[in-house]
Amino acid sequence: MPQPEFFEALERVVIREIPSCVGLLTVERLSGGASMETYRLVIRTETGDRKLCMRRGAGGIDRDNVSAIGLAAESLLMRTARAHGVVEPEVYYDLKDEDAVGVGFIMEWLDGETLGSRINRAPELQHIRPLLAEQCGRELAKIHSIDVDETGLRGHLPTLSPSQYLEQTWDRYREWDTAQPMIDFTGMWLRRHLPDQHDVGLVHNDFRNGNLMINDETGLVAVLDWETSHIGDPMRDLGWICTNSWRFGQRELEVGGFGTVDDLVSGYENEGGKVIDRAALKFWEVFGSFWWAIGCLGMTDQYRNGPDATVERPAIGRRSSECQVDCVNLLIPGPVRLIERANSGTSSDMPRLDELLSSVRDFLHGEVMSATSGRTNFLARVAGNSLDIVDRELAIGPELRRREEVQLSALLQRSGSTDDLRWWLVEALRDGSMSLDREDLHQYLRDSVVNQVSIDQPKYSGFRFAVMNAEQR
Repeated sequence: MPQPEFFEALERVVIREIPSCVGLLTVERLSGGASMETYRLVIRTETGDRKLCMRRGAGGIDRDNVSAIGLAAESLLMRTARAHGVVEPEVYYDLKDEDAVGVGFIMEWLDGETLGSRINRAPELQHIRPLLAEQCGRELAKIHSIDVDETGLRGHLPTLSPSQYLEQTWDRYREWDTAQPMIDFTGMWLRRHLPDQHDVGLVHNDFRNGNLMINDETGLVAVLDWETSHIGDPMRDLGWICTNSWRFGQRELEVGGFGTVDDLVSGYENEGGKVIDRAALKFWEVFGSFWWAIGCLGMTDQYRNGPDATVERPAIGRRSSECQVDCVNLLIPGPVRLIERANSGTSSDMPRLDELLSSVRDFLHGEVMSATSGRTNFLARVAGNSLDIVDRELAIGPELRRREEVQLSALLQRSGSTDDLRWWLVEALRDGSMSLDREDLHQYLRDSVVNQVSIDQPKYSGFRFAVMNAEQR
């Protein structure tokens, strides 16, 4: 439940700004949205009860990082897109400092499904799924046709060429005290394969399954989460919706796990979008996994330094390895040497470490989840899953680090700790002294990344694909 002063301040806002509103009944923070807060408001009006949606900065504070625009600009984008025929909820009011509610805006509540896994699997959406990729192509064409000068958007959005976007994203990662060789390998590959030519226009930048609202009548009913929009290469949007992270296990369907690239391209071109260069799509799909690998690490940085240190943030941080294995599959597929799980403790330990972890996980997934709902229920699931990661880390991590040290010592022809060796490799990749074409480098990256995913999320489709692909070679 929100604090009384928060509720009272918000009630004053909705009574003043929403026509015929006479009171605020409930405020519920919804699950998901790790970088933002989303609330369902129920208000009382002269004609009956009504739902609204409020989008608010984490902890009530506006975003303050290089990859995200402010909430006022996001509100303007949604209003502009709606005026140009893009499916959008209506924005009613932008919160002000004097409202004492925090930074954000209040908008129309729309009914529909936003969970990507349910969009891909729910039986009631079975008849609509084959239409979604084409619909997404059409909406993207509408977005990309918006004139940023006529609408005044240029003054509110950064402009990024593919090269600038790559370096901005890479710089963000390079500021952190972490060495992730697959990220730097991918960054160097992207630098080598930058598009020679590209259009410049409005880029949503997070148009994907999970940021779309779908219903069982018409399909796509809303495009959400404009928080990282910019002016740049529109092909970024088409590559992003094809990124494996947003297929939710349906790897064979490249577009959001629900459709094909041919349908996406058909919808885009039929709505007036330019003819799609499939090579550009490949670049932006690789960039998508690179960008989200760094974005996941950023959640750990926000956990350490931000205003909203929820249990969800470090859990998302561990998802960086999922994106890195997607880069492996796209760029350097091949054989992998998997590490077998070891016992967590000796047979005489009573209890063993894995038993302690399992007991807490089962409590969270059982009693806590059965007694809760909404965001608390969601976070209990996340917390239990984090304990599973710790259990697998204890069972696989020591052997993975030992093998890494052996491989890196041979690759670099020097000795040191695993952490030191990773840093030396990262520096060699960045300065170009390590060739991207070395097979021993590829083998190290495959082995280290794929085994790390076996710790972080062994059910991830990219992990299964990497192992299956290796077995077939």
